[in-house]
Amino acid sequence: MTPSDPYQGDTAREKRPTFLKGLIFLVILALVAGGLVFAAFQLRSAEGPKVATVAPEPLVVSVLPVRLASEFKIDESYSGLAEARRKSQLGFSTGGRIEAISADVGDRVKAGATLARLDTRSLGAQLASAQATVEEARASHNLALNTVERQRTLKAQGHVSQQRVDEAEAQASTSMARIEAAKAQADTLRVQIDLARITAPFDGVVTARMSDEGAIAAPGAPILELVESGHLEARIGLPSVSAIRLTPGDIYTLVADTGPVDAKLRTVTGVIDADRRTVAAMFDIENPGNLPAGSVVRLSMEREIDEPGFWVPVKAMSTASRGLWTVFVAAPVEGGGWRAEPRPVEMVHSEGGRGFVRGPVQEGDRVIVDGLQRIAPGMPVTPRDPALADAPNGG
Repeated sequence: MTPSDPYQGDTAREKRPTFLKGLIFLVILALVAGGLVFAAFQLRSAEGPKVATVAPEPLVVSVLPVRLASEFKIDESYSGLAEARRKSQLGFSTGGRIEAISADVGDRVKAGATLARLDTRSLGAQLASAQATVEEARASHNLALNTVERQRTLKAQGHVSQQRVDEAEAQASTSMARIEAAKAQADTLRVQIDLARITAPFDGVVTARMSDEGAIAAPGAPILELVESGHLEARIGLPSVSAIRLTPGDIYTLVADTGPVDAKLRTVTGVIDADRRTVAAMFDIENPGNLPAGSVVRLSMEREIDEPGFWVPVKAMSTASRGLWTVFVAAPVEGGGWRAEPRPVEMVHSEGGRGFVRGPVQEGDRVIVDGLQRIAPGMPVTPRDPALADAPNGG
């Protein structure tokens, strides 16, 4: 018996739409269409489609009347350093062992104060020997003078010739010369002893110490650095057009981090620095107060620029092409009303929150100063003076 095919004898059935199913589909479609039509009629306005028949209200904007000027003034600031007028690196003119250093970094010293000294015991011994030589020469000179007197007496009595008198006088002159030579040698040793100590050449502050006691100092090697205190000078570079307006001898106010200080203009070099393209002006600060050396000081000057234009707030400008800017002017319209008109302007100078510009704007034109992001060319606006808007009654 052969196995039977499981699909053998089954009747193949095709799924065909029946009349009933088609009728149900048509009914559902009709219900959906009817619902959509009903909803459309319910949402429809009884007045029909709304069409704008009234012009929108003009936008209220703050304006600023234009005030044309043939020139404008700017405040310029030039900076420099307030430095000590004198600064010296102090050392010994001759070498030797450092015996003592009596000043340290930060010490304020007076002019003439001894700051350091060398071991001068050897020089002291040489000076004592030189002084003994001087005394010896003086004794010889006294003896020579006595001999001259005796020879002159004998000459007067006819016992000796003039030759003997001349020889005695020559001996006295030689002994006098020996005294002067011995004194010069002693003075040289005194000078060497004096140079074996460092004294402050001016009132100042010790800012550096390079050696300590016991070290062997080389001739001319710096031991201490002294910076003058009480007098500062400021070197400020500024353009030649501004430098010629300074007057030597006048008092100017310089501003530092510690506050303003008065400074007297000593001189203007009149030579343009090749690197900075500025002229140096030297100021003397006689009473610096708490101003430390090395502080930055600034000189403020007012300068007139011969350029026509007008001032507007920076917020009233928007960028345009080719390096220009755009301002909107509230221009009157025939029949009444105002509209926003763009005007291209060129920036001449800016400072703080305002700029000096020039362009096709007339005296008295009302420049819109706020709400530029809501303004389009030709848009109707209502200008309002910000000063009146700030009044208690609202203008």
